[in-house]
Amino acid sequence: MVECDDGDILDAIAQNDPDALVMLYDRYGRIAFGLAYRILGDAATAEEVVQDAFMSIWRRADSFDASKGNSRSWLLSIVHHRAIDQLRGRFGRRRGEVDFDALEPILAGPDLWSEVAGGLRAEAVRTALRTLPEEQRRAIDLAYFEGYTQQEIAERTGTPLGTVKSRMRLGLRKLHDTLVASGSYRIDGDSDGR
Repeated sequence: MVECDDGDILDAIAQNDPDALVMLYDRYGRIAFGLAYRILGDAATAEEVVQDAFMSIWRRADSFDASKGNSRSWLLSIVHHRAIDQLRGRFGRRRGEVDFDALEPILAGPDLWSEVAGGLRAEAVRTALRTLPEEQRRAIDLAYFEGYTQQEIAERTGTPLGTVKSRMRLGLRKLHDTLVASGSYRIDGDSDGR
């Protein structure tokens, strides 16, 4: 298949083109695995989640709506939700922190990380997270990396739900602005220069 943008790939997947699914996986498989592994802390389970997410994309590629965001964000949100579902079902609420640096040997490959992840680098994200106030950073960590809902975060931390929502909204906005300002993330979602 000729090099094309994500929208063309998703259109081809919606037309049941298996080569398009392979192309999408080649483009985003590693970053999807990295996200699932970061949440789950288990390589085999992360691989299952990614496979399940890509099969979901195969079945419902036609549901992607470019007006609601870019395809990478859509794909990663599917992976994120599947990983959280897996975390809740298999591991429950108690789990240890995962060292993101431990992913390096698993994700090592011939420059695929920079091609797939584009400007969104793990170190840039860690640095940006460190710039957030502790309350915002903790709320984001509990939600995105430990799988808690906002209500559960409120109960766990003894913080009003509205405060948790505000902390997350403000923290995510600051995180986004920091990544954009540092050049680690482009607003148009075209981080690989295509």
